[in-house]
Amino acid sequence: MITRFTTHQYVFIALLLCAGSVHAQITFSGGMLGPLRARSLGPAVMSGRISDIAVVDTAPRRFYVGAAGGGVWRTTNAGVTFSSVFDEYPQSIGAITIDQKRPDTVWVGTGESWTRNSVSVGEGVYRTTDEGKTWTKCGLDSTERISKIMIHPKDPKTIYVAAPGPLFNDSEHRGLYRSTDFGSTWSKILSGDARTGCSDVVIDPKNPKIMVAAMWSFRRTPHSFVSGGPGSGIFRSTDAGNTWTRVQKGLPTSEMGRIALAMSPQDPKLIYASVESKESAMYRSTDGGISWERRYVGSVVDIRPFYFSRLVCDPKDKNVVYKCGMQMYRSDDGGLTFTTIAQAAHSDHHSVWIDPSNTQHIILGTDGGAYESYEQGKSVRFFQNLPISQFYHVTTDDATPFNVYGGLQDNGSWRGPSDADGGITNGTWKFVGGGDGFNVAPERADASIVYWESQGGNLNRTNLRTKETKNIAPTPEDGSSKLRYNWNTPIVRGKRAGVIYAGSQYLHKSTDKGDTWVRISADLTTNDSTKLTQEESGGLTVDNSSAENHCTIFAIAESPLNESIVWVGTDDGNLQRTTDGGTSWKMVAPPSSILPKNTWVSSVEPSWHDETTCYVTFDGHMGGDMRTYVARTTDLGATWTILPMTDVRGYAHIIRQDPEQSRILYLGTEFGLWISLDTGATWIAFKNNLPTTAVRDIAFQRRDYALAIATHGRGIYVIDELDVLRAIDPSVIRDEITLLPTVPAIRTQGGGAGRWFGGDADYVGESKTESARVWYVLKDRHVRGSFTITIKDSSGTVIRSIPGSSRKGLNSVELAMRKPAPLTASSEVGGAFGSLIGPLLAEGTYTVELNKAGTIATTTIRVVTDSIYGHSDADREVQQQLVAQLYSLNEDLAITVAQVQAGRDELLRRLADSTLTDQAAKARIKAGFDSLDALNKELVNTKVGLITGEEQLRERLSSLYGEVNGFLGRPTSSQQSLASSLGARVASATNRAQELLSPWGLESRRAVEDRLRKARGRK
Repeated sequence: MITRFTTHQYVFIALLLCAGSVHAQITFSGGMLGPLRARSLGPAVMSGRISDIAVVDTAPRRFYVGAAGGGVWRTTNAGVTFSSVFDEYPQSIGAITIDQKRPDTVWVGTGESWTRNSVSVGEGVYRTTDEGKTWTKCGLDSTERISKIMIHPKDPKTIYVAAPGPLFNDSEHRGLYRSTDFGSTWSKILSGDARTGCSDVVIDPKNPKIMVAAMWSFRRTPHSFVSGGPGSGIFRSTDAGNTWTRVQKGLPTSEMGRIALAMSPQDPKLIYASVESKESAMYRSTDGGISWERRYVGSVVDIRPFYFSRLVCDPKDKNVVYKCGMQMYRSDDGGLTFTTIAQAAHSDHHSVWIDPSNTQHIILGTDGGAYESYEQGKSVRFFQNLPISQFYHVTTDDATPFNVYGGLQDNGSWRGPSDADGGITNGTWKFVGGGDGFNVAPERADASIVYWESQGGNLNRTNLRTKETKNIAPTPEDGSSKLRYNWNTPIVRGKRAGVIYAGSQYLHKSTDKGDTWVRISADLTTNDSTKLTQEESGGLTVDNSSAENHCTIFAIAESPLNESIVWVGTDDGNLQRTTDGGTSWKMVAPPSSILPKNTWVSSVEPSWHDETTCYVTFDGHMGGDMRTYVARTTDLGATWTILPMTDVRGYAHIIRQDPEQSRILYLGTEFGLWISLDTGATWIAFKNNLPTTAVRDIAFQRRDYALAIATHGRGIYVIDELDVLRAIDPSVIRDEITLLPTVPAIRTQGGGAGRWFGGDADYVGESKTESARVWYVLKDRHVRGSFTITIKDSSGTVIRSIPGSSRKGLNSVELAMRKPAPLTASSEVGGAFGSLIGPLLAEGTYTVELNKAGTIATTTIRVVTDSIYGHSDADREVQQQLVAQLYSLNEDLAITVAQVQAGRDELLRRLADSTLTDQAAKARIKAGFDSLDALNKELVNTKVGLITGEEQLRERLSSLYGEVNGFLGRPTSSQQSLASSLGARVASATNRAQELLSPWGLESRRAVEDRLRKARGRK
């Protein structure tokens, strides 16, 4: 059977479902969403945090970049281009190590070890033996984060892994691990307590029995971070890690924190250590780690050791050592003094590689991407082609094409287009504001006014026209009480123009774009004094950046149906709502019987369809609870249901309800995007071109049926054609084929404007396809009989016939918006450039016919011109008719010229026939040849050279076609007049050719046409 539903029928069937009807139905999985895919906008202009870099020492054009949340990227051409080689696996990278003797083998440890508040999690160790084409999972899944991997200098099957371990909870899964069977099994060879793991390890390349390791005690909670403890320290082994001795001589006697180690390749007895303690310092050992001397005390080592703890020795000079920090530092005197280098690079350095064959050549990894220098950091170049930006939020506007807005970790706030001619280049993204960026949103009444904020409640309003920025952060109303702002402070627009909300411990509301604020609530948090200790956070090194601010509002949402209903969620687990615009509030958090108490409210989504319904995500990962929590209420929070999360991976960041179809939900977790088509009863992992990265926010563009996705590591993605998802109701798709409703296909000229010849290193985000698509669902995979799809125009003429896709689930028919380029007359000396592009499909209704083994289903799709052009119906009709006329003239001339050239060549062959002795016959053939050759020269350019200036009939016709085809409005009167004149010349040339060819019994015009079309893949 064939089912074809209209939009109204879908609504009716949905109502029947709500009444409880149950039928046999298709069950959707991620693979069954078929051609519905996300496209990456990038950007790469600001890149993102680099956690590690690994280079093939003997071939430095080949290297790998590991990103904090963006996976592993490989280049074989020194960074001109990069390819992502790790999309299917956790995107948080802690360490990458290349087997330098067998560089096709690469080891990756997942889970970043730079343990800031927004850090992601990993799932163990992976190995490739074919440069990233395929990967093998090698265990240590529960270590959560890995800081270093080392290969035994003499045995490639022996691998060492330094695992700091879980950040948010006690665990035995931390320490130094060893495998002697290429990663098949592991044994822990150095253990700490439940809070102490291994942060670094070095191995003597000349005597690999000597190892030195650094252990680190640490813990992060939602309101604090502690680095340091009795387990931290330096340990030494002389038997390849079987036994260890704690090193004391010369090191601090008090507690230590994070420690970085570096061993000189020139002299393995020379080891450097950056040691966090009450007085952090740089130490050096000259006896292989037995004893140590303090070399340096100062800002190079005492700023954020948890975030900046990497040392690298120069391969040739043992007195030169590099220290990653807020800047990149180099010491030339064995760690006594340091110089800042690479000052043109982004701040916050995490990785550095030094070329062993040319130590002037270095590659750096920072919070803002990767850099390269051939002058030891005196000058640097930026790899502006790594789309690993870490967005926290995304918003859209109503521009055409719509823009996306978002803020990024340590890379400011930006606006960029969702589509652009020639692709979305770095230059199309516009900087809005600095700092760590979070919420960014245009004013509803004027998109040139943008609200944005950076860490800790720094709220601003920028006029993009005048470039003026005004700080609009609420201040304490009594002038004394301190406002508590989350690191990621919410600033949310109301549905009315000029209305914005901001959250501290109070909810603040402005009705004049932030110029004045009113506090419309009391303290909505738990106000737990034991959690208000951010001034003391950091452990041995105090780090009060606002990242540990707690007991704050984190989520705010005004009901789209009733502006008096506002929901507020806090980072300490409170959920409250008002139904009277803030006059009164009610605590409505789910009870502890179904949700752990004090679980962070990560997002709130009031329903688009029922003001009493609301969805809320809760995130307990900073308390060590990695489970996914989504709750739903249908009575304004009086009761709650925790939705089933079977097979959903990752703690929850964001929930959105589809604004057009109430049963569709979109869930962003730490490991990707999940979609429910049945109000949360089941979930589909959406993997179509979307990697396994954190999805932090989701925003709709309703006019364009689009969904924007903010990832924390891979930039912004867009899913177009949400109307397709909305039409997929598993409960009604129970027939063999179901055709889904279509939307009008838009004719647009497109083009390459905005992108010039930037070279292969020029990053380009993916534009929206220009093709229209008709969608259908197969209940089962088609395995028997033919399956063809035919597309016809309004006259019934077939314009395309293609095989049908036979996969179970969602499929599509692509309708290219342009016809093939016209056949053009050939010439031995060049092409007709004006005829290289086919015309847009004419406006009108097209029929799509599916023939599945004799069962026929049809639907229609309407093609319309984008209203942006403003041309009248009459003008567009004149243009389409003239383009069609010129298209036909090009093809007519092409066939005529092909006839003439084939006839000329045949007569030339006859002249060369040695058996021809009749001189009169030869003369007649020669005259015939000369006539055809002369006609050919009248019709096409025959001068040798690509650009000769010669214009014959083909060149003039091609140029006119290109001019008229390139403008969708009424052609000029001279263009219309010239078309008439050229048409007459084509007709005359065709008649003249038939006169010259008819005496010779040559190939017919129809035969020539068939041959020509077949040669060019046309029918």
